[in-house]
Amino acid sequence: MSWHKRLELWAKLALALVASALLWRPGRRRAAGTRLPVPRKVLLVRPDNRVGEALLTTPLMRTLKAHLHPAPEVHVLVHAKVARVLTGHPDADVVIPFDRRRIWMGPLAPGIAALRRAQYDVVVDCANWESPSVTSALVSRLAGPKAVVIGPDLWPVSRLHSLPVPSLTETRNEAIQRTHLLTPLTQGAVARGLSFREPAVGPAIRAYLDANAGKRLAVINPGGRLGPRRIPPMAFAAAARALVEQGRTPIVTWGPGEEALARSVVDAAPGSEFAPATNLDELAALMRAAGLTVCNNTGPMHLSVAAGAPTLAFFLRMDMERWGHAYAPHRMVDLTSLVDGAGGQALEERAADEARAFALNLA
Repeated sequence: MSWHKRLELWAKLALALVASALLWRPGRRRAAGTRLPVPRKVLLVRPDNRVGEALLTTPLMRTLKAHLHPAPEVHVLVHAKVARVLTGHPDADVVIPFDRRRIWMGPLAPGIAALRRAQYDVVVDCANWESPSVTSALVSRLAGPKAVVIGPDLWPVSRLHSLPVPSLTETRNEAIQRTHLLTPLTQGAVARGLSFREPAVGPAIRAYLDANAGKRLAVINPGGRLGPRRIPPMAFAAAARALVEQGRTPIVTWGPGEEALARSVVDAAPGSEFAPATNLDELAALMRAAGLTVCNNTGPMHLSVAAGAPTLAFFLRMDMERWGHAYAPHRMVDLTSLVDGAGGQALEERAADEARAFALNLA
């Protein structure tokens, strides 16, 4: 970690300690293991600007709706850039776009007053369980001045929570750990798996889907927000060729700035197709219609899983157990050793074998 990142981290930790002292109220803390009554209104807080992070709140939304009776009103606060990911989700009564840049203003920060007027019974800080998120904890505390604030039992942000929840010891999986935060409300009953709304599809993509109806398809998504997490495109081309051999037509999708990457895969895999431009909903619809996605460990992986498409995800230098979705019909594969060591041919062969076996298993 660079010195300026370390300085930033220590500044945030100091802010958490100062805020916990300023916002301390007698009687607010709950004893570990306290069982909370069914709330009338719950706020889930995750002001992160990544698509995958927004989708990781969906198991909590489903859990609140499915396992509490009567089901509470569920509001979700997310970064303004990813509010579109959850808008229209059937388990979210309200999606709140939030600009976190001026949270240092405390109760005077834009948007905080409206949250306080909503009078939430419970606020859940949905931050990850391994590293402290001061912003998320501070927003959660400010949003619920009289609410029970639940969050990860992680110093020093736990000082801003009314009821810190210890992490599970038997798993590192991020989706399960976050849903476990609801244990004081559900006593362990949780809904597994990500989810997504019914995609809204424009006329061009609707026509494209209709034209391909009845065909055996696969979505190949070789891109992703972070380049260091991307498996080399030649591996995706090899996977696409293996799928063509099985009678499938790989549709190579792309995001902003990824057109050249997608075309390189198409050019190296005769029989595959360059996808039309899609927005988030249309990509989800294409994944769902194809019924097989091959991708990196990026936002499109979480979207594919949430859309219900069987997903083969290739991991590179990331904790697969933590960030993956290793349950049927999905498969997570760590290719780090091949990318860093054995070379291109071995990587291509492994990617092709994985795609071939995955498709056969779905047949």
